[in-house]
Parts: sequence; structure tokens; C-alpha cells
Amino acid sequence: MAQCVQSVQEFVQDSFVPMVAVLCSEEAERVTRKNNLNFAELLRPFCRLTSEGHMRDPNNQVQVVKNLRIFVNNVVTSPNRPPTALSHAQSKILNEVVLSCQPQEGVVNNVVTAGDYDLNFSATTPWFETYRENFLQSMPASDHEFLNHYLACLLVVSSTEAVPVEQFLKLSQEQHRIQHSGEYTNPKWFIPNTLKYYVLLHDMSEGDEQRADAVYEDMKQRYGSQGCYLLKMNTRSFSAEGDEQIPDPWSQYLQRNILHTQVRTASTPHFNPNGVSGSLESHPLQLDITSSSGSLHTLGAVKTELKKGARDPESLAGGAGSHGACLTLNDHDHIRQFIQEFTFRGLLPHIEKNIRQLNDQVKTLILKIWEMPPKHFCSCPEYPKTMTSSWYPPEAPELQIRKMADLCFLVQHYELAYSCYHTAKKDFLSDQAMLYAAGALEMAAVSAFLQAGAPRPYPAHYMDTAIQTYRDVCKNMVLAERCVLLNAEILKSQGKYSDAATLLIKMTSEDSDLRSALLLEQAAHCFINMRNPMVRKFAFHMILAGHRFSKAGQRRHALRCYCQAMQVYKERSWSLAEDHINFTIGRQSFTLRQPEKAVIAFRQILTNDSRQTATQQSAFLREYLYVYKVTTFTPDGLSLPQLPLPCIHCSATRVYFGHERRLAEGEKQAATHVSLDQEYDQDSADMWCHLEEQLVAAANRGIVPVNFQPTQCCLNSQTDNQRHPLAVVEEPIIVEVTFRNPLKVSLALSNLSLLWRFTADDAPPSKEKMTNELMTQKDDIVTTEVIQEFQMGPEETKMARLRLLPHRTGQLNVVGVVYNLAASSSGEMATFDVMVVHGKQDLMIQGPRLNQTKEDKMTVRHGHDQRLNFIVTSPMPLMEIFFLQFPTALLCGEIRKAYVEFCNVSSVALCGLRVVSTHPDFFSFGSQATTPLTPVSPTSAENNSAYKTLATPPQSGSAAFEMLVSAEDFSQPSGVIDIPIDGSTLQPGESTQLPLWLRGPDQEGVHEINFLFYYESTGKGNKISHRVLRHTVFICASRSLSVQASACRSCVPPHHSLGDKGGGGTLIFIDVENINMSEAGMREFHIVQVSSSSQHWRLHKCINPAKDKDCKLTSRERAKLCFRATRCKPQKGTPYRINKPYLSALFQYMIISSSTPCGDFFFRGCQTSESQRLDAPSSRTSCSSKSQSCVSTEDRSSDITNIVRKCNELDLNIIVIWKAYVVEDNKQLILEGQLHVALQTIGKEASSLTPREEAQEMVLLKFKSQLPPPVILPSAELSQLVKTSLHYPETYTHPFVQDSLCVVPVTLTLSNCSLAQVDVIIDLRHKGTSPETLEVHSSFTWVGQTQYKLQLKPQEVLCLTLQACFLQAGVYNLNTPRVFAKPAEQGAMCETSQQTASPSLIFINNA
Repeated sequence: MAQCVQSVQEFVQDSFVPMVAVLCSEEAERVTRKNNLNFAELLRPFCRLTSEGHMRDPNNQVQVVKNLRIFVNNVVTSPNRPPTALSHAQSKILNEVVLSCQPQEGVVNNVVTAGDYDLNFSATTPWFETYRENFLQSMPASDHEFLNHYLACLLVVSSTEAVPVEQFLKLSQEQHRIQHSGEYTNPKWFIPNTLKYYVLLHDMSEGDEQRADAVYEDMKQRYGSQGCYLLKMNTRSFSAEGDEQIPDPWSQYLQRNILHTQVRTASTPHFNPNGVSGSLESHPLQLDITSSSGSLHTLGAVKTELKKGARDPESLAGGAGSHGACLTLNDHDHIRQFIQEFTFRGLLPHIEKNIRQLNDQVKTLILKIWEMPPKHFCSCPEYPKTMTSSWYPPEAPELQIRKMADLCFLVQHYELAYSCYHTAKKDFLSDQAMLYAAGALEMAAVSAFLQAGAPRPYPAHYMDTAIQTYRDVCKNMVLAERCVLLNAEILKSQGKYSDAATLLIKMTSEDSDLRSALLLEQAAHCFINMRNPMVRKFAFHMILAGHRFSKAGQRRHALRCYCQAMQVYKERSWSLAEDHINFTIGRQSFTLRQPEKAVIAFRQILTNDSRQTATQQSAFLREYLYVYKVTTFTPDGLSLPQLPLPCIHCSATRVYFGHERRLAEGEKQAATHVSLDQEYDQDSADMWCHLEEQLVAAANRGIVPVNFQPTQCCLNSQTDNQRHPLAVVEEPIIVEVTFRNPLKVSLALSNLSLLWRFTADDAPPSKEKMTNELMTQKDDIVTTEVIQEFQMGPEETKMARLRLLPHRTGQLNVVGVVYNLAASSSGEMATFDVMVVHGKQDLMIQGPRLNQTKEDKMTVRHGHDQRLNFIVTSPMPLMEIFFLQFPTALLCGEIRKAYVEFCNVSSVALCGLRVVSTHPDFFSFGSQATTPLTPVSPTSAENNSAYKTLATPPQSGSAAFEMLVSAEDFSQPSGVIDIPIDGSTLQPGESTQLPLWLRGPDQEGVHEINFLFYYESTGKGNKISHRVLRHTVFICASRSLSVQASACRSCVPPHHSLGDKGGGGTLIFIDVENINMSEAGMREFHIVQVSSSSQHWRLHKCINPAKDKDCKLTSRERAKLCFRATRCKPQKGTPYRINKPYLSALFQYMIISSSTPCGDFFFRGCQTSESQRLDAPSSRTSCSSKSQSCVSTEDRSSDITNIVRKCNELDLNIIVIWKAYVVEDNKQLILEGQLHVALQTIGKEASSLTPREEAQEMVLLKFKSQLPPPVILPSAELSQLVKTSLHYPETYTHPFVQDSLCVVPVTLTLSNCSLAQVDVIIDLRHKGTSPETLEVHSSFTWVGQTQYKLQLKPQEVLCLTLQACFLQAGVYNLNTPRVFAKPAEQGAMCETSQQTASPSLIFINNA
């Protein structure tokens, strides 16, 4: 239970106090009414004695009476029997008492921490204490107990009476008539001989004091000095009222008791001391209100006064100083002295005497019973019995024992009281008088508890039996409730909170909502005050208490209980419980005229993820809209109220700057750029940022500015939003807001728009920011788009794109959205119109959590997110790009011509147009420097060819079509391409169209190709330095041809003279295969032209044995072309030589491969492959020449690896141009394209197809550093330093008959293929041992010098004359000399055997 102001002992003692009745004459009543009080009210604040009293028990032992309190009340008569339950009027009184006692505002509550719960609630419940006190005082007197029977009666007469003694006699007779006539069941009197105490009331302001003293002396002679008293009062006159402030001790009592008076007098009469009495159901605490002003108020007036009293406690008491106005502090002391004299000299001796008499009577009865013969034991007088009670006559010994017990209890003699109660209990149980037995059990338990020193434990089972008997057997809920209140308080004092809670919960029933509510609340406090607090039980029973409070009409207490329980259920996944609590809080708050709390509670229901049904949620929504519409308003008129629905996912808000792109117009395809329909990808954003850095660096002489920030046209939660984004005046800003409907019912939003604040650049700092919150027209500053209707389905997440169009420069902040909210209904349009509310929701975006410093990691800090805080800048150019005849599918290597249109749609001129792409080898705008000097064929347009051609091709075999070009004319090192527009400037509203050549990727599949276009404003000083435009295309590349090329050394030695066309060199083999898999439309491929490009080599001529010059390939066919390559004389600047050694005889023109687009794609392809080769990790055999930058150039040239590499280096590029015939829609189309093959090394095959990347093998983790293994060159590379060839006659005739030895001269030619000096050893001796070698060389030998040691200079050719001797005719292989070579500077290295050519056969004939 909650904490109480009184201790348990004080509470129990004050629950049972001696009752004293009051009868006043009319004149005495008039005297007391000067103080706005009757006599009983006058005495009430002084009824607690401050000194100890003494009395003797039947054993003549002195008993000390401490802190005794008596209760004085006017006599109220009633002929009715006491009910077993409170009357309606009494229930009303208790209800109003609880209603008037509310928790004080501003009082610091207790904080209880239980586990992870922190509960904040009031530890005291003064409304419960007030209810309990009034309930105990409201209990009607009963026949089975005497605790609330009157022990004495005060007869009060004024000294101004003509004959005061006669008035005393009259009042004494009236008291005797009321007690003994039998007309009234109430009031009840303790004993027949009631103590009468005579009080002479003297008004010091009116009466004669000497006469009063004389009358008092006469009274002492008549009634004895201990039976009368002279009370002097009203010493203070009305005129002195304002001179001195006298305390008002009556207010706290009258505030409670005026309720009893007003409720009673609203419908019932009362006792008149003149003899007039009424038949009424009375209350023992009812005041004498015959002359009370304003006593006939209705109950409604009482409620009104109670509401005032809750705020001002003095209002019910009539205001400060209105009571006791004629009394001084001495008068207060006189009254206090009177109570003490009456108690100590009158009441206590009277009680002591009656205890002795009752004790003697009980002993006498017991002795008579034991002295009776046994035959009389069975003839005891029988009383009529019922199951619940027995009617005992007043002289019954059982009642005498109970009277004695009650008297002892009232004067704090608890030990003797317990003994008597225990004895009476047995008698009552034996007689089956259950009501009497229950009362005895109850008081026996209380007496045992109050005994000093606790000689025996508290018999809680007595209380349990009494409660069960009252409730179940006697059906008396009033007595059961009193017993529960006492027992629960006692159990709580002993720390038995669980037992107390169980007891309180059992007492709840349907007959009294107020009682059940109060007891459930106390049970909840028991759960929270346990050693291990039971938080959830506390909350649950608080909910039950709030429900019963609500049924009892106690809305404030119900609201308080629900609010306290909400602390436990909030954010604990008890969604249904939360909904119920919030709904109840909302309704109660609305009823109590607390609209703010009501709106907050209903908002919680709607915003939480509820599991309610759609019907229930619809009811919640209607309730909220009604409350919101009725109560919510802004008194200042400067802001709109907040709406809870729909939920806004603020972090998902996206912002787009600029116009939405126009759709395709006819064949025009607009640039994709950026839109809100695209999903954000971090890798893609990094790619675009890298491309923009290239563009900015190209525009700033290769340097990226320090303050460079990548352009962000679309902002979201993943972009960098720490800086204020820049918007452009007269360009729209689109804000995409994500709404989520958490309910299972539809929502209808209307007039949806953005809420913004704007500060102009030229505005003074003191000027307030402009806003559109008040719905005033601000279109001259910012045009705001309004969405008229925005429907949201149940549990739907939907995006709304809202636009702003700024017209002035400054700072624009989007702060929220404003709209009308309604519950969407299809049929009830009238309800829809009524339930429309207008409000806003703020857009508060939380930035990313900071995690950089130690402070950031130790605490939760968030950065700034400025995506909704724009800086509107001056106008900027705006460009739109359209593509015409842009394909979506190409063959690998196919060349297609398209067109690009650039449009300036702004009012500002633009310049500096550039483009960069992730695939620079995919497109080309052409180059003016590569325009051929020869006239373009007029049939070029007829053939619909993307190439530039010559009308008549030269004769095949001629070397006249060789051209020298520079790679810088076709490619740009940075990858950024300047777009060649006329004048380099595009004026406002102007557009231009340029051709664009495309080449299909070499790898089949779908390719994503990204373009980034860059442009600037012609004006300088803008906050935005440049603008970019993105475009992404997807190209599906299909297979076309596969070109594989290889090179090998020719057996013919190279000649010094470059003009010798028949000289030897290198043989180039080109294999072309049709790998196109499309069998439907593709017919055949034609090899139109083969061109070569190199700085050091050229294709000399085609040496194919085929007669025809047309190479046609159908599906899966292959063709092989063979060319002779010769080394060229170095030129200044090392230009590229482009020649065409092969031209198809089928086509009567020649493609100019040194111009656009052939040269563009070739050189860009070479640049791309070179960059990929540099980016790739270098091989182990050649990494030293790339990575070791500290080695000098001379050291590199002398290094053996460079010698070998340069020996086999070729650096020859092959361009194969083809045409394909395709049938599509019964029409024949001619496609054309080119494939590139780069031959880098002799002996290694190269292909036009890009090899697929294989997954790298997992490398074991090594923790210890190891030295790299030494570079071991394979013998195959060292065996190609020197090339050998034999020159001899193919047939030789010799007369062996005449001369048995045939000597044939043979020339051995040695060619140094490297750029270093080489040591050569030639060995002519036969070393072969195989049978084939022995068979071939059995009759053949070299004569003369058989071993040579020579030194060849770089690229030197040396001829040696040898002699071969044959013994007989036959076929001989002369290729037997073994040649060994090594670099001359590698002294410690052994010579390596060189590769020999194919077998050199000679035919020896016999003449």
C-alpha cells in the first residue's frame, strides 16, 4: 500500500474512538453560530488530548491513556435499521470526497528503479486516506458491536437563558426520550445510564459574567463539580476582526464534513431539539444545520464547490478567518481545557466505573452458571437464531462481555480487551451468531496487534475468517471493507505486501466501483513496495484501478492511474496494451479538457506499429481526428500544429536539382543523366566522381582544384550532405518525401506541399525569414507545387515528389510538409468533410554518426545533414543532349555512324564542352588533322559507309599507299575529348549537331558505357564553376570475326638495302574465322582490307598462293593470309606507317585507314590496351625494366633481359577491315567494321579477342620475407640471338667414277637479331648418335676448318664459305652445323645453342 501520514497504531486507534453526543438549546446554538460553527464543530479541532490520562482496571492496576481522541457529534435520529451496505447518499459523499482530493501539481514524485524500469509516481495517496477516514466515520452503528455507540451526551445551554436549569432539564428529558422510548434505532447508546455532562455556555460579549458564575455555582450544587462546566467564549468582538489574525483550525474538518451536510440536507430533514424529528436515513457524522446558511445546496452545487476546493482548500471553509471570528487564542485554550476536563473528570471515570460494573456482572453470571445443577445446563434460554446473526437481549452475558471488551479497547486497555473478545468469540461461535463472532474476531486481532510489547503474534487468520464471514455469510460489504482496510494496513506494517495485495484484490467486486478502484490501486502499490518489486503486476493493477475509477466517474484519478501504468508498458513491445492505455488517456484527457495530452496520446496510437484490426484502427483514427479538430489550435496564429500521420521516413528523403529530362522526340534519344527513378550505387558514384575529376583536371591544366567537390544532382542518405547544396535560380528543386501509412485503413491527404523558409542575399540580418506556413502567396519568391490529392492505401509506403521553383538568390530551407489529413472513406462524404484537419510535419534529418575522434567513439554524436538547406545561386547554362541513330546492338568491331545534338536550353551561353567516358575506344567525334587529302569517293554516301574511301584503288603489290601519321592526331593522353563545336560556344537557345562514330566492343556480351559531358558558363565568378551531364548506354555486342596472328622469322636473311623488296624478314600469318552464331540474318563476311601500323615494321606484300583477291567467309569458315614484314628505316619523331598490303578485288575502292574513323579507333584501342598493360602486374621475366626506376638507361640496354626482349620485339599492329551482309525484314544490310591485332613478340600468337580473366589462385600467407628467386631465362629465348641460313645449289652432279670425292661449296649466313654484340661459336663436327642422323650423315662430312669463333656486331650479317664432301650420290641434309651464341659482355655465361632452320636438303647426282 501507499505510504500514509499516520502510523499504523495511530490509524487503528483513531478508527475507534469514544463517541459523545451533543444537545444544544436554541440560544446556545445562536451563540456558537456567531463563529459560523455549531457546538460540535466548535469542539472538533480540540478533541485530541495532549496529556496523558489515567484509570484503573478491574484488577486495580493503573492504565495510562495516551493520545486519546474523542468524537463529538450532534444527535441525529433515524427510525430505520442500519443497512448492510452504504446508502446512495453515503456513496455520493465518499465519491465527492475522493473527487475533491487530487494530487498536488509540482510535487516531486518518487523514482523507483526496478531492473531496467525507472518509475516516477507519488508514494502517498491522500485521496485514499481521506476516503478511508470518511468511510470509517460514515459507518452506521450496529447492534453486534458498541464501538460507535454514544458513551456520553453534552447538554449545552447558554447563560443568557432566563432559567438555564429548566433548559438543562428539558434537554436531559429529550435525551432520555431519544434513548429509551424505542422510537429511534439511531442514534445508539453504549449503556442505559448514559453520562450527561452539563455545559453552561457564556458569551463574553453579551451576557453578564457574574450571573453566569452564579448559575455555574448552582449547577455544581445540582450536578456535582465533575458533571458540569462553564465555558466562556466570544471574547473577541466583530470590530476587532481585522486587527489580529487568528488561526482557523476548523477548515480541514469542515472541508470534509460539509459534504455530509450538503448531501444530507439536499433531500432529508434532521432532528430538532424542540422535539420536531423526521424520518430519514441519517449519517452519524451529520452536523446540526438548522441555522446553517446555505445548507440547502443541491448536489450539483456541491460538485461545483468541490472543483473550486480542489484548487483552493479554503473555498469550502468559507475563506480564511470566517470560522471562529469571535474567538481569541485564550478562547481556544478554554475550549481545549474544557475537553480535557470533560474527558479526565467525566468520561474516563464514567468508563472506568462501567468497566468495573460489567466485570462484576460477568463474574456473577459465570459463577451462577457453574453453581447451577447439571440438569440446568441444557435448559439455557434460547434466542431466535439465524445463520448470519442472533438477536441477543441487552442483558445477555455475551453482549456484556462484548461491551466490556469495547470499553477496554476504547481506553487502550488492549490486553483485557483481547481476553474479552476471545471469550465472546467462543460464545458467539457456539451460538452460530456469525455476525457477532466476526466482529469479535476482528477486534481480537486488532487488540492483539495493538498490545504493547507484542506478547502474542498477530492472528491474521482471525481477520481472514472475519472478512470471509462478513462478505460471504453475512453479506455485509461495509464491515468486510472496514476489516480489509485494517488488516491490509497491519500486514503492510509487517512487510507482508504480497498478503496485503491478495487481500485487497479479493475485496474488489461489482457493487462498488470506487471501492474496487481504490483497493486495486493500493494493491498495485503493494506490488511495487515489495523487496523485489513486481513492476508488471503494479502496472496491470493500475490499469484495473484506472478502469474502475473511470466507471466510478473519477476521471482524474483514472487518468493518473493509466499514466503511471504507461511507464511500464511504453516501448516494451506490448503494442495492444499501449494502444488501450493511450486510447483511454486520450479520452479521459479530452473529457477533462486537457486537449494537449489527448492529442499526444492519440498520436501515439496512430504512429506506433499497431496490431489492432482495421476496424479498431479506423475508430482510433476517427477519435483522433475529432479531438484534433475540436481542441487543437494555435493561439498565436504563427505556426501550424503537428500531425502524426502518415509517418515520414526523414532519412529516406531525396532531393533532385534541375528539370526532369524530356522524353525522346521521334528518333531522338535524350541523355539519361540523373533521375529520382535511379537507385543510388556507391561504386557508380565513385566512377562518376573519377570521370568528373578527369574533366576538371583537363579544364584546369591538368590540376584538380583543392576546393573541388563532385557534382551531386541527387542527394540521399548515402551521399555526402555535410555542405549546403547549390541550386540555381529559375530551376526547380524536387524533394521526394517517403510517407508510410502504419494503419490498416486508408488515408486521404490533400493540398500537400512543402514548407520552407527563405532568406534573401540582400536581406538584413535582423529581418525575419520568409515562410509559406501561413498559406500566404509567396510565388514571387518561391513557387510551391501543391498536390491536390494524395491517397495512401493500408500499410502502404508511398513517395511524393514535391517541387519548388526559386525566383531569387539566397538561402532556402525546407523545414517540413503541410497538408490536410482525413480518413479515406468511399461512402460517407459528409463524415469525410467533417473529419479533415490541417497541419504539418517537420522534416528533421539526422546526420551520420561521427566516429573519427575518441570523443565521437565514446559518445553518440551525429554530423550535419544539409540536404534540405539550399543556397540558390545566379543563373547557369543548362544543356540537353540528344542522340540520333544510336544503336543498341553491334557486332564486335562493327563501325556505326550516329549523330549527337547539343542544345542550350538556358538563358546563359555555355563553352568548354568536353566529354570523358569509361570506354574511350567505343566512340569518336573525329579529327580534322586526319582528313585525307585525296577526294572522298562520291559512292561513299551511296554505300552508306562510315569510312572515308578512295574512288579507285591502286594496283595490288604496289607500295605507294603507305602513309606516315602521328598518334597524337587521334588520341588524347588524359582520355578527355574536346567536342569540336563551331566557335567553341553555344549561345542561349542554340543547338548544334555533330557526327559520332561508334565501334562495337571486342568482347561479346552486354556492355555498360558511361559518358560524362562537361560545360561551363561564359561568365566567371559563379559559385558553380561547371556543370556536367551524364549518359549511360547499354550495348549488346555479338560475335563477328576472330583474327589470330603470329610471326616467325624468315629463312631469307634481311638485306641492308631497304629498297630491296625481295629481301627477307619476318613472315606474318593471319587466321580469320567467322565465329558469328546468328544463323537467321547473317549471310557472309568479306575481308575488305588488311592494313598495318607500326613505327619500325611494315607489311611488305601478301604472298598467298591463292589467285583470287576476295576472301569470303560464311558461318564457321576460316581463311589464312600470309604476309612478309620488313623492318623500316627509322624516321624523325617515329611516326606510324600505315600501309595496305591487301585489298579485296570485290570492292572498287580503298578505305583510308589513316583517317577517321579507322585511325581513331585503332589508336584509341592501342592506347587502351597500353594502359591496361601498364596497370596489370608485370611478369617475372620482364618486371625489372618497368619497375626498377633507379637503374640507368645504359644498364638497362646491357641487361640480358632487355637484350632478349628487344631481339624478339616486333611491335606490329594489324587492322582487318570487313563487311558483313545481313538480311533483316527481307532487306539486305551491309555492316562494316574493323578488328585489331597487336603483334608484340615473334613466336607468340596474338588474337583480336580479349582473353577472359581467370580467377587468381589463392596465395598462402607468408609471415617471413623471402628473397625473390633469381631470374632464370628460358633457353628458348636465348636461342634466338643469331639466325642462320645455308646457301647452296639444290642439285649437284658429280662423276663419282672419275673422282670419288665430291666437294660442294656452301655459304653459311649468320644474322645477329639483337641490338648487342654477340659471341658466336660454330661447330661443324657431327655429334648425332641417333639412327636417323647416322643414316643421313653416313657418307657426308665437312672438310676444312670445322670450328669457328666469331663476334657479331648488333644486327650484323656475316657469311662463311664452307665445303661439304660427299662420297656417293643421294639426298643429304646440310643443316648440321651447330651454332652457339651469348652476349659478349656476359663473360661468366655459357653459350646457348641457337635454333636452326628447317632441313636443308641437297640432291647429289652421279654423272
